[in-house]
Amino acid sequence: MIDKNLVAAPGSPDRVLLDALDLARLPRHVAVIMDGNGRWAKQRHLPRVEGHRAGAAAVRDTVETAARLGLDALTLYAFSTENWKRPKTEVSTLFTLLKEYLRRELRTLAENDIRFRVVGRAEGLDGSVRSALDLALEATAGCRGMVFSVALNYSGRAEIADAARSLAREAAAGRLDPESIDEDAVSRRLYTSDLPDPDLLIRTSGEMRISNFLLWQIAYAEIHVTPVLWPDFRCRHFLEALVDYQRRERRYGGVSEADEAGAPPAPAALEA
Repeated sequence: MIDKNLVAAPGSPDRVLLDALDLARLPRHVAVIMDGNGRWAKQRHLPRVEGHRAGAAAVRDTVETAARLGLDALTLYAFSTENWKRPKTEVSTLFTLLKEYLRRELRTLAENDIRFRVVGRAEGLDGSVRSALDLALEATAGCRGMVFSVALNYSGRAEIADAARSLAREAAAGRLDPESIDEDAVSRRLYTSDLPDPDLLIRTSGEMRISNFLLWQIAYAEIHVTPVLWPDFRCRHFLEALVDYQRRERRYGGVSEADEAGAPPAPAALEA
């Protein structure tokens, strides 16, 4: 049973949103495209890196809220393969902030039974970053609560290509019949093979695109776009996304009972 007082204080606006939720129908996995750090900084006439620094508070609040709600998984899009095109100073600052976050929050993650993991091509990261990530992975490996994934050096297309390469190697070695390759076979070779597909994808800053994020996994995810810039994203915005999610009717390509009941009768077959 979720203790609502740990999520939102009684009488607060956040609590009103929380009380509107059906806690038995929460998404199992929520993925978030964290966007708007640069614009947040520009609006305040600050360097872009200050937007990234401010975004760390939003990460902390979102992880805390998701864990207290009892979600199975939360995945945050932190750094794409395309982000290497940014100025070197900005990239360096991003990874410095990541290491600071892990150093500061690692004990809290472990104490709250949150398992940390990375999705993406971690081998392409700097050695000091990999060491910090390895420490976090090892320290939380035994945790059995929410799985908190950070997408680093990540590309949805690259992930699918890596899965295809793995299948090709197995087929070439004679360990896999190419005719047996189906969607499940591909899914088992993705970076997120041990996680349920996201039920809900949240994008901040109002941008209407998915930016090469979890392309395979979000095939049937509900998408919630908020104009809130990532550094300003807090518990109430996360709860608003969950309320919006629960208003949706997930059909997975089918037809709802309401639509079926109101559908016009099928035309009579033509006589020969």
